[in-house]
Amino acid sequence: MTTADTSTTTNTTVVIKTPSMWKVMLRNDDFTSMEFVVQVLVHIFNKSVDEATTTMLLIHNTGQANVGLFTKDVALTKVNQTKSAAERYGHPLMAEASEA
Repeated sequence: MTTADTSTTTNTTVVIKTPSMWKVMLRNDDFTSMEFVVQVLVHIFNKSVDEATTTMLLIHNTGQANVGLFTKDVALTKVNQTKSAAERYGHPLMAEASEA
């Protein structure tokens, strides 16, 4: 009696797609204090005080600034954290995320 070879080989190619990146923008307003914006940039966006101050001045002088590039989930989380902090402290600071 002979045995038949029943093994099969499957060649598959795995393609790993790099996740799309999203930018988070902060917008200037006439009511949110500069100090609060710096604190948001330090505590939520993990910037140094010097970098946060420079970014805050850019937002103040130009009306808006890109404060970071993140995967979608991280960007949306940071926007929600920023909005929650602004609401908690009574500031109208606007943050939004969009695909870069």
